[in-house]
Amino acid sequence: MKQLGILDAAFINLERGNTPQHIASLGIYDPSTAPGGKVRFKQVIATFERRLDNQPLFRTRLVQVPGGLDRPYWVKDERFDVEFHLRHIALPSPGDWRQLCIQVARLHSRPLDMSKPLWEAYIIEGLDRIPGLPKGSFAVMIKIHHSLVDGMGGNSIAALIHDLVPSPDHAASPESLPRLVDITPGMAELLSRATVNGIKNVAGVVSGAASNSLQLARYAAGVVKGDYPGLDMQAPKTRFNAPVSPHRVFTAAEFKLQDFKTIKDAAGVKLNDVALAVVGGALQRYLEQCGEAPDAALSAAIPINMRARRASTEDHNQVGSVFTCLHTDIADPAAQLQAIHHSSLDAQKAGSVSPLVDMLKLAGVFTPALTRPVANFWARNHLSSYLPVNVSTVVSNVAGPDQPLYCAGARLMDYYGLGVLTPGMGIFHMVFSYCGKVTVSVLADRAMLPDPEHYRDCLEDACQALALAVLPATGRQSAARRQKKPARRRV
Repeated sequence: MKQLGILDAAFINLERGNTPQHIASLGIYDPSTAPGGKVRFKQVIATFERRLDNQPLFRTRLVQVPGGLDRPYWVKDERFDVEFHLRHIALPSPGDWRQLCIQVARLHSRPLDMSKPLWEAYIIEGLDRIPGLPKGSFAVMIKIHHSLVDGMGGNSIAALIHDLVPSPDHAASPESLPRLVDITPGMAELLSRATVNGIKNVAGVVSGAASNSLQLARYAAGVVKGDYPGLDMQAPKTRFNAPVSPHRVFTAAEFKLQDFKTIKDAAGVKLNDVALAVVGGALQRYLEQCGEAPDAALSAAIPINMRARRASTEDHNQVGSVFTCLHTDIADPAAQLQAIHHSSLDAQKAGSVSPLVDMLKLAGVFTPALTRPVANFWARNHLSSYLPVNVSTVVSNVAGPDQPLYCAGARLMDYYGLGVLTPGMGIFHMVFSYCGKVTVSVLADRAMLPDPEHYRDCLEDACQALALAVLPATGRQSAARRQKKPARRRV
């Protein structure tokens, strides 16, 4: 039995029907590398079972403390059945890229069963109408609750089911595998633990509040003196800052990693800056074409890995957020990229000293009995719309592996990530690099982004405009040829 950490519990407390707190991945696979050139559903099941032997957390379920008096616990699910979590489906006709995106969006919009281990996977067939895919290709979509994985969830999910070779050595000694031996605790034990933890938590909250107040005062003083940059959270409100519905859309654009690197090197910036410029350019284009482009610049929240910034803990989530300006009020893409670069550096500097980087912890530091009613009241009354601060989107950038990955012997060709929408934030971008490709995946509220295919075009156009502005003439021609829309992404 293991109690959830503060940030892990925050995602449980924030769980609502219209804003479920799970993330997801979508991988597309070529079965020709598997033994016999074909993958059967039972082979995928066997792969999950084998990999889960080394991931005991995915065999646990959530146990709430009576009355919400303490953070919940992970306990072994004695009735765990891997086949409950694996579903085998096929795309409806015509089975093209658009149908795949629609199916993924529908699956992602459904909350997980909170009484079971908090993940599920879908093996999706019927992709033969998507041009450019080898015959027999299939997709695997995995949904995992954010309380299990943090901002590096893209890599966490990838590591869950993938091997580095098509036919790995499955041998492992029983002694080398972790075991789950605990049983579900009774009410008396949970309440006893809650009493002890309640005393600790009161002391911790008082101490933490005093410490955070002092840090916030020091940070504010540093901003006034110019020692620290401020956090850019003053973006104008757009259609993506409205109350979020339960319905989702998904789309994605794919680019050559080398094209991003060429732009990065030519401009003297970082890869993340290039990604932010592409996202900012796409958002501005889309809003302009909707007749809703604001005069002021848009901004983005960027999840950051806190493991490298502080002592590691046993919490599954060790993630914070910094905020940066996207400078969409600058017409020249090259100048915009430079401004984003400097703002990103300032955001990273501010994030290293500001306690605001840990704002999400507020949803987990108090007991569920206190936090959940507040979170429900906040969402129900759309209080995010009254805040004086605002961000335009979330952009999570995860660097994946350079070498090919395999599931049940099938080679992973493309990988996409889906994030979390929150009240007042209706669009999420996941940037993921893998084997020379960069995918920019977009999850959005269906009412806010009714035409996701058009938004994908905006992403591609923004990247091409950036290359034309930054690269010399020879580089522009090369980038323009490479950035033509992939045929298999067209409907």
